[in-house]
Amino acid sequence: MQYPAGVREDPNLLSERSRAGLCANCVHARRIESARGSIFYLCGRSASDPAFPKYPQLPVIECAGHTLTT
Repeated sequence: MQYPAGVREDPNLLSERSRAGLCANCVHARRIESARGSIFYLCGRSASDPAFPKYPQLPVIECAGHTLTT
């Protein structure tokens, strides 16, 4: 996504997006970090709908349940 020259994005957020895909900014996703430093995303939709995997394979590039955080 391109923004006007005056608008800057946080480089850490860009890195997170490239690693997690849509989960990085979804209201249903919860970021989980293990004691060893591994990062997983727990899909909250999986609790009520078995069509959604509990821990999706990252990066998620397409998801019918994706809802942007506000």
